[in-house]
Amino acid sequence: MKQNPELESVEMLAKIILTAARTAPKGKGIDDIVTCLLSQEEKDGLADRMEELSEIKGLKFLLRDAGNVRDADAITLIGLKASGVSSLDCGACGFATCKEMLEHGKVQKEFLGPQCMIKYLDLGIAVGSAAAKAKDLCVDNRILYSAGAAACYFKIIDADVAMGLPLSIKGKNVFFDRESTRKVKE
Repeated sequence: MKQNPELESVEMLAKIILTAARTAPKGKGIDDIVTCLLSQEEKDGLADRMEELSEIKGLKFLLRDAGNVRDADAITLIGLKASGVSSLDCGACGFATCKEMLEHGKVQKEFLGPQCMIKYLDLGIAVGSAAAKAKDLCVDNRILYSAGAAACYFKIIDADVAMGLPLSIKGKNVFFDRESTRKVKE
């Protein structure tokens, strides 16, 4: 008899969840989505970087989220590496034309921007699709700006902007009350 075999399924389920991000609809059919599944060692390294970014930015919630990442059974990252613009001149990026936005210098902080709003929408749809698939598979999850921000800031993922999606298969949803089962440095 194999006891609690479901605990061995997290990597396979994470790949299925990332498949939902990959196959999510994209504006003009152009796929600029980047996905990755971190190893356990990389997951702990990301949590360390989140704690470091908390000190740099003075944002305490990054410490709580780092605890959630440590408690997760796996973490996926879903990012955007923009290859261009939609050429719709919609103005949603804050510029009158796509050309004007492209000529404007990019700002690099946690994320690189501005980017085409259609590309940001693509990322949102991909992340939402992944979270929905995780729910369908009964895998606890939570979309974390903080994990994506640290992953981009410290070049863990080659993306202009990213979100983290930690996954958990436990008897208690570690993301529900946002309290880590580990003690986080204050």
